[in-house]
Amino acid sequence: MKNTDPAANRPVLIVLGAGERDDHAFTLQQIASAHAVLLMDSDPPAWTWPYTVAAWSIDLQDHTAVAAAVTQTARERGVAGVMTYTEHHIPLAARLAEDLGLPNASASAMNVCRDKALTHRLLDEHHVPSARSYRADNEKMAVERASRLGYPVVVKPRGMSSSAGVLRADSDNAVRRAFETASEATTAELDAYAIPGTLVEEYLPGPEISVECLVLTGRDVRIVAITRKRLGPEPRFLPSGHGVAADDELMANLQVRDVATHAVRAVGIALGPVQVKMRLTPRGPAVIGVNGRLGGDHLALLVHLATGVSIPRAAAELAVGRTPDLTPTRHQCAAVQFLYLDAPGQITRQQIRAYPNAWLERFVWTAPVGASVDAPGISTTDRVAHCVVTAPRAETCDLRLLLMEDLVTVETAPAAAAGAR
Repeated sequence: MKNTDPAANRPVLIVLGAGERDDHAFTLQQIASAHAVLLMDSDPPAWTWPYTVAAWSIDLQDHTAVAAAVTQTARERGVAGVMTYTEHHIPLAARLAEDLGLPNASASAMNVCRDKALTHRLLDEHHVPSARSYRADNEKMAVERASRLGYPVVVKPRGMSSSAGVLRADSDNAVRRAFETASEATTAELDAYAIPGTLVEEYLPGPEISVECLVLTGRDVRIVAITRKRLGPEPRFLPSGHGVAADDELMANLQVRDVATHAVRAVGIALGPVQVKMRLTPRGPAVIGVNGRLGGDHLALLVHLATGVSIPRAAAELAVGRTPDLTPTRHQCAAVQFLYLDAPGQITRQQIRAYPNAWLERFVWTAPVGASVDAPGISTTDRVAHCVVTAPRAETCDLRLLLMEDLVTVETAPAAAAGAR
């Protein structure tokens, strides 16, 4: 246990799970800018310490121990709210807040978000346009479901995130291979928290977006931003980048707004941040997933750079019972690009040449020299680097991302040969 600010005696906002520094430091910093944060994690990393008044080491899979620690904190110091920004602990945070009588999205709604099968069932029951989805318990059932839907189909794990194990399949044999991949997929050790199982879904053509929402009440769903997704080549659906524009025309699209709002209500979310993923199909927008949390992959940073709105800080305000200020203060565009290798190998050298930095928010190497990576990317762990840029227009962001790609050099050796040296 670490106390960095013993004079801070106001009730704490408990945050479950630190996440990764690269993706979550901005989020935690924004939350801590207005709240006394008590972080609970199995091993709170040092990078979180500047943003916390206390950090407790605790096994977040031991729900009884966590509940006891939270109850003790509430009795001794006071707890203003409980929240998380990581996929792993969404239901737990909601249940703890419920037990303390604090503002929360219901634990039942958060369990729905963690279960893609249940999410699609509720979307269908509430007539929200979405991909038709079926559970498949084995390869034979997966092929039968795919035949019923018609090819192509999408095969995915029931409880993962970050597109882990998600594949397009165009034939019976491809479904069998995809079922095996989905059954074994994991990311960020999420398998310890996920509902096991595999789904076979309708393939929806069209560009992918996510609608970044904040739910102030069950009837008041605010759309803060639209994220344009860039995906790698199919059959995988790995994100290669994202863009957020304050003036995105989809912000005024009534179909997108209606589908997102009805999706939030269908799964029963009455408070907090929600990310609704959808495809813009020829028939209109259709939901492919609902996340009861802040979007990952630096989306909170992109929204802040583009609009001035801090979704993490707004989510924290809701967690302690306050109404956040969602007034935009910027009118920009921001985008992130993830770099992958063209061929698998072990990284032997990295270089980025001189670059203009007025519009470059960040450039980060995410795979060090010596790391072995798959290519083209098999999962988000195969990313070599990422960069975030800003511009007045989305098209200019795209050009600046291309420029950054040209300035980056990565040299590799075949993994076997590199290991033999």
